[in-house]
Amino acid sequence: MGKPLEGRVALVSGGSRGIGRAIALKLAQDGADVAINYRREADAAAEIVAEIAALGRKARAYAASVDDIAACRAMVDQAVADFGTIDLLVNNAGIASRGRSVAETDPSEIVRVVATHAFGAFNLSHLVLPHMMRAPRGDIIMISSIAARQLQPFGAPYNMAKAAIEALGDTLAKEVNNKPIYVNVVGPGLTVTDMGERLAKATAGVGAIGELDAVMPFGHVCSAEEVANVVAFLCSPANSYVTGQHIYLDGARVGGLPRS
Repeated sequence: MGKPLEGRVALVSGGSRGIGRAIALKLAQDGADVAINYRREADAAAEIVAEIAALGRKARAYAASVDDIAACRAMVDQAVADFGTIDLLVNNAGIASRGRSVAETDPSEIVRVVATHAFGAFNLSHLVLPHMMRAPRGDIIMISSIAARQLQPFGAPYNMAKAAIEALGDTLAKEVNNKPIYVNVVGPGLTVTDMGERLAKATAGVGAIGELDAVMPFGHVCSAEEVANVVAFLCSPANSYVTGQHIYLDGARVGGLPRS
């Protein structure tokens, strides 16, 4: 029996580290070839490309800031030239905000954070959709966050950015549901990544994110691989009717992180 994503070509933005890296690896394990977008982490991108190649799948890395439409266009054009098409897009690229109140937040931070998350997702979706329209199936996954649902204080730039990417996903799902194109939102809660580690230390006063395992649902902080498994299902033939949905990986936890 063939693998569920055999013959598919994925583009994963922010795919060199954290959740993006786990998603790229899982899609390759399920049979997809993968284009890895990164901004600065060239060595990390090269490592995940090598891991995917070791699985017998094709992978290449492309440096581009997703908030730059010209850079995105050049990247998509090159990836299509290299792979033949793109029929699976994971809009994962993102950056954290500084954890300040609205009164203390520099407006330039709003521009920077929203541009990376929301404008970046729009740019890549806009550029990839024409290729998906010609494919037997297309999938777009917006990686959001439980932050978009909780809207906790001291995170306006990030909350706004994730709310915007969710709005884009909901809108796009309605626009393309007459095509075999599925658009879904996946929103992790606290996840074991470098960003999650920093967040846990800053807000919960722990020395390492693993110290929170005992107070988290199912006895552990969500892993990047658990997020990747949800993404892989949504893009697989097993999903034939789920589109325009939001799936949050927070273990039904009530409230935010315990604060120090």
